[in-house]
Amino acid sequence: MSDSETPTPTAKQSPNTLLNRFLDGIEKVGNKLPDPAVMFFGLLIIVAFVSWGLSYVDFAERHPVTGDAISITNLLASDQLTSFLTGMVNTFMTFAPLGVVLVAMLGVGVAERSGFINVGIKLMLRVTPKMLLTPMLILVAIVSHTAVDAGYVLVIPLGGVIFYAAGRHPLAGIAAAFAGVSGGFSANFVPSAIDPLLQGFTESAAHIIDPSVQLNPLNNYAFTAASSLVVVAIGWFLTDKVIEPRLKNVPIDGDQEDMPQLDDVTPQDKKAFKTAVMTMVAGAALLTYLAVIDQSPLADSEGNLASVTAPIFGMIVPLIFLFFVIPGIVHGFVAKTFTNSQDVIKAMSTAMEGMAYYIVMAFFCALFIKAFGDSQLGTLLSVKGATFLASLELSGGVTMVGIVFLVAFINLFVGSSSAKWALISPILVPMLMQLGYSPDLTQAAYRVGDSSSNIITPLLPYFPLIVLYCQRYVKSTGIGTLVSMMLPYSIALLVIWSIFLVLYWTLGIPLGFGSSYAYPAAG
Repeated sequence: MSDSETPTPTAKQSPNTLLNRFLDGIEKVGNKLPDPAVMFFGLLIIVAFVSWGLSYVDFAERHPVTGDAISITNLLASDQLTSFLTGMVNTFMTFAPLGVVLVAMLGVGVAERSGFINVGIKLMLRVTPKMLLTPMLILVAIVSHTAVDAGYVLVIPLGGVIFYAAGRHPLAGIAAAFAGVSGGFSANFVPSAIDPLLQGFTESAAHIIDPSVQLNPLNNYAFTAASSLVVVAIGWFLTDKVIEPRLKNVPIDGDQEDMPQLDDVTPQDKKAFKTAVMTMVAGAALLTYLAVIDQSPLADSEGNLASVTAPIFGMIVPLIFLFFVIPGIVHGFVAKTFTNSQDVIKAMSTAMEGMAYYIVMAFFCALFIKAFGDSQLGTLLSVKGATFLASLELSGGVTMVGIVFLVAFINLFVGSSSAKWALISPILVPMLMQLGYSPDLTQAAYRVGDSSSNIITPLLPYFPLIVLYCQRYVKSTGIGTLVSMMLPYSIALLVIWSIFLVLYWTLGIPLGFGSSYAYPAAG
C-alpha cells in the first residue's frame, strides 16, 4: 500500500458513539484538505482576490484607535505586489515562531540525543502516580506560558514522549499538552508578559470614558489562577475519558529510531542525569542572582522584571537553548552517548533535519499572515463583530458570554492576542463601563474567548508544528486528525469556562489585584 493509501483513523476504529461519529466526520473532511503548506498558499491567493473585490467597497466602520475609516487594501495593486515581493524574504525571516522553534530545537535536539530528556522522563514516571500523569502534564503546559511560546516547542512534544514512555497513546499526550499550552493560554497562576500587555490596551480603552482610571497589570490574576483548575479538570477528563479511548486502536507507525527508548535506567544514566541537573540548577541560581541584585541587567529601566520591555523576556528563547544544550552536553559526555564535539553538532543537525518540513510550512504561513494583516480584512472583521455585539444591548452576563464567543470566532482568523484586543477593546470596554461593568471584567471575558479556539484553527502559526509532532508517531496524521482531537477541548472550554466566568462575577470574587466590578454608569 502506498503512502497516499495509508488509512487514517476512522469510526470503525473507535467506539461507535454519537460523539465519535461526529469527530470522525470532522477528521475525514479535515484530512481531505490540502497539505498545510498548499493550504496557506491557497488562502494567500484567496485573500488577494477578496481584498481586490472589497477594496472598491466603502465601509462605515472606523478604526477604533485612529478614527480613520476602515478600507480594504487591494493586494493585487501594483504597489502592493511590489512591496510584498520585495519584502518576502524579510517576512519569512522575521516570522516570530520560526526563530523560536529553530533556536529552541537546537538545544532540545542535544538534550534529546544525549539521553538527558528520556532519562529524566523515565525517572519522573517512576515517582508519578499513573492516574496523575495527565493533570500533571496539563499543569506544566499551563505554567509554560510564563516563558512566552516555550510550551509549543518543549511541553507539547514532551507530552507525546511522556505518554509513549508510560505505555499510553502519544497523540493523547500531545492533545493534553496542546490543550494546556494553547487552549489554556489565559489560565495561569504564574504572571506572564501577556498580563501587562493586555492591561495596557484595556486601560487606554477605559480612558475614553474616564481618564482617571488606573488598572493593575495583574488585574485578572485571581481569575486566571482559579481558571487553571478549570482547564486542568476539563483537560484531564477529556483526555482520559474521550480522546485516549478514541485513539485506542489507532496504530503507532512512526519511525522506531525516533521513538523514546523504554529500556531501564542504568547507574551510568543516573550519574549523568544527576550531573546534568546540578549544572542546570547552577545556571538557574546564577540567573536568579542576576535577577534580584540591585540594578539587575535583566530588568527594565525602572527595575521591573515583569515588564514586557525587560531584557529577560527577550532572552527567554536563548535561555531555553542554554538550559537544554549545556545539561545535554554534560549528560552526553558523562553517559558516553557523546564522545566528541562532532556528536554534539550531529545532534543539532539531526534536530534541524526534522524541522525541514516545518520550515516549508512556515514560509507559506508567514506570507499568508502578512498578506491578511496588510489587507485590513482582520481589522474589518474584528470591528464589525464588536460593533454588532455592542448594538444588541444585552444584559451583563449575556454580554460577557457574547464577548467570549465573538472573540473565539475572530480568533479563528486573527491569531495575535494583543492585536485583537487592541482593535476591539476601544469598543467593548467603554460600552460596558457605561453599563456599569469594569474594564477588568471585560478583559477577563476577552481572555476566555481568546484561549478557547486557539487549538482548532489551522491559522495558528504553531498549528502545522503540532501536526508534525503527531506525524512522528502516526504518519497519516493530518489537519483533520488534529482538529477532531482538539474540538472537544475547545467546545468544553468555551462552555464551561464561560459559565465559570459568569459564576465568578456573580459571586463577587475579585478578579485580581486592584480590580473592581463596577463603575457608575455614565449618563
